[in-house]
Amino acid sequence: MMQYGRILVIGNLLATFAYAAVVPLSNSSVQNNLIDETKSHWWQTASFYQIYPRSFKDSSGDGVGDLRGIAEKLPYLKEIGITATWLSPIFASPMADFGYDISNFYEIDPMFGTMEDFEALIKKANEVGVKIILDFVPNHSSDECEWFQKSVDRDPVFENFYVWHPGKIVNGTRKPPTNWVSIFRGSAWKWNEKRQEYYLHQFVDKQPDFNYRNPTVRHYMNEILRFWLKKGVAGFRCDAVPNVFEVAPDAEGNYPDEPVNEGATDPDDHGYTKHIYTSDQPETINLVYEWRKVLDDFTAENGGDDKILMIETWSEIDIVMQYYGNETAEGAQMPFNFQMISRLNSNSNAYYYAETINLWMDKMPKGRTANWVLGNHDKNRVGTRLGAERIDLLNMLLLTLPGCSVTYQGEEIGMTDVWISWNDTVDPQACNADESVYLEKSRDPCRSPFQWSDEKNAGFTTGSKTWLPISDLYRDVNVKKERGVQLSHLNVYKKMQALRHDKTIKNGDSEVKPINENVLAIKRSLANYPTYVILLNINKTVETLDLHAVFNNLSTEMEYVIVTAKSIRRVGDRAYADQIILLPNEAVVLRTVK
Repeated sequence: MMQYGRILVIGNLLATFAYAAVVPLSNSSVQNNLIDETKSHWWQTASFYQIYPRSFKDSSGDGVGDLRGIAEKLPYLKEIGITATWLSPIFASPMADFGYDISNFYEIDPMFGTMEDFEALIKKANEVGVKIILDFVPNHSSDECEWFQKSVDRDPVFENFYVWHPGKIVNGTRKPPTNWVSIFRGSAWKWNEKRQEYYLHQFVDKQPDFNYRNPTVRHYMNEILRFWLKKGVAGFRCDAVPNVFEVAPDAEGNYPDEPVNEGATDPDDHGYTKHIYTSDQPETINLVYEWRKVLDDFTAENGGDDKILMIETWSEIDIVMQYYGNETAEGAQMPFNFQMISRLNSNSNAYYYAETINLWMDKMPKGRTANWVLGNHDKNRVGTRLGAERIDLLNMLLLTLPGCSVTYQGEEIGMTDVWISWNDTVDPQACNADESVYLEKSRDPCRSPFQWSDEKNAGFTTGSKTWLPISDLYRDVNVKKERGVQLSHLNVYKKMQALRHDKTIKNGDSEVKPINENVLAIKRSLANYPTYVILLNINKTVETLDLHAVFNNLSTEMEYVIVTAKSIRRVGDRAYADQIILLPNEAVVLRTVK
């Protein structure tokens, strides 16, 4: 687990953390987020929603979600205020990594339906008013892809389409060319008997890496983007972008070993080496700029709304910021902001929440749009990772910060991780691990089927079995039940989404401050419009707050606009700004009263 250390000074308040290092921090700065609505773009204040298709809705009864199921539930996305949804991969695949091993980038996998089903989904999405974004997997294909088979056969077009190397001879024995380690354990090189060479695979061995130093590869990837744009998608979420380039080979065609991390003892573990030659190569940034130009050129030629790029990268924040673009080239509208996933844990206090949020805002280039992500299909669910008692609080945080929000399916109803036994485990990342540690590697717990109702199998399928077990909590945590409970997770989420249309929340300045170690405060303000203050009590304490000591230019009286089930206040109640009381884990939205 990461160690965090800070000593922070807020006015006359000195708060010391029980961490190792001491780093100075500016905890709060007013962020000018004013958007000129005459020049604004749809994505700048959008609410995005990630669908994991296997687990969203099954229309066929086979226990696996599909495109018709997604189409059926699009009105639900509109109900909860979603602007656009991105789908994890739905392309033809042997499913060695659940669709991230693509055998044909132009076909829908039969598990999810047909191209006709996809076209019907786009039509329904247009009718409902929810945009569709596809998962683009640029780093690799399946080893069953026709391109890879042609590369094995040294077809002139595809011979260098992937990263190949004959290996090295050590004491008369052929060995992989480097010590590079796969993210899924073991060597990142696999021997191909037919071609008599090793191919690189940074993920499972059935996912050979493309050779992006070959211009033909980039041409083929750009054509894939154009194909799906013509089908009507609104953009792409780009998977594992930092891995698409590896260091260039030397004059003899060889690659260097990566340095071993101090204290590392398991050469098969991905953490054994420092990935300085297989991740975050400088050419990657320009590749994203190239993809953005493909999207912008398409829009210029065909009209319609902007097409967007959402970039998955867990890189250092200074590298992530480069994906936005520079003075001469546009990059991704949304390099994913994973700071709250990677930095926060259940013990983080309000100071660290503020630091994490303001770090992104302070680093972000001028004129760019922030985005906020709390969960996805690769990480423990928010309620499991940060505390089920904080679910409403965290959704309120996500939806009141300036810019775009990204919700992983089920977070709006408070779904938590499902315990998956070793026998039920299907995630290759876990299956490749030892049974004693598989749960540390498994992504199955956050991928369980969506809970629509208290009916059999949570209303996810009419079949008798689901591809992953259903949560034991589904009878209480489901859409049907929560629709009827005034302050359920779902209804609090919907109220927050409605508030996002308010001028101040949509376009106003933001100021994020820790009031003390327990309470985080967000002020949203806009000239000539009401000011909002969002208060989040992260811990199990009762807090009495004087907001005048925290924020300038607040009126004396405040009105409660949104409350949660932990509140004793009601919407419409009023209180004095210097006498606000917060109960344990309570979160509220207040508005100034003139």
